[in-house]
Amino acid sequence: MIGKLKGRVDSTGDDWVMLDVGGVCYLASASSKTLAALRVGEAAELHTEMLVSQDNIRLIGFASNHEKEWFKLLLTVQGVGARVGLAVLSIMTPNELASAIALQDKAKIGEANGVGKKLAERVVLELKDKVPKLSLADVGLAQVSAELNSPAPTAVTDAVSALVNLGYGQSQAAIAVSAAMKKSGNDQPTEKLIRAALKEMATG
Repeated sequence: MIGKLKGRVDSTGDDWVMLDVGGVCYLASASSKTLAALRVGEAAELHTEMLVSQDNIRLIGFASNHEKEWFKLLLTVQGVGARVGLAVLSIMTPNELASAIALQDKAKIGEANGVGKKLAERVVLELKDKVPKLSLADVGLAQVSAELNSPAPTAVTDAVSALVNLGYGQSQAAIAVSAAMKKSGNDQPTEKLIRAALKEMATG
């Protein structure tokens, strides 16, 4: 089992990287976010997961162990294979994915290639109780979701999206909107939630 590789980036493609480790080149598939941080000729470290099937052995590379754990978690969902798992992690960081699941934002997960509406719903349903509490953002969102005991209102997800479009991180925006919602109620319009969330971040 190969758990981690340290070497020099030999070459990269749309969904793969060739890592030269002491003269031996390892080919690993990776998310576009992981690949974007790699530079040909430079040193790199990849956390890896080896997938073995009847007729194939495949290495998957990750920028962090956090990303690797999320990939393995995604694979537990029926209908999610390596290709779809990497597609999801190509459009969202692990924390952003945790936020989307905690807020039950199926539309965001559905933006990944190969993820339809039904599969996005299954990801949220099967992972909502398995979200790794590896960051304060994950914990905060999970708590709010549990308090609501229902999918986050559209105004909440719209407010988070609006703040992300303004340049704030997904997790930061979600925590601020959640805090604003807990103070003013979960039936507030999007515009009011955005203003309240901005105030939360300014005083936080």
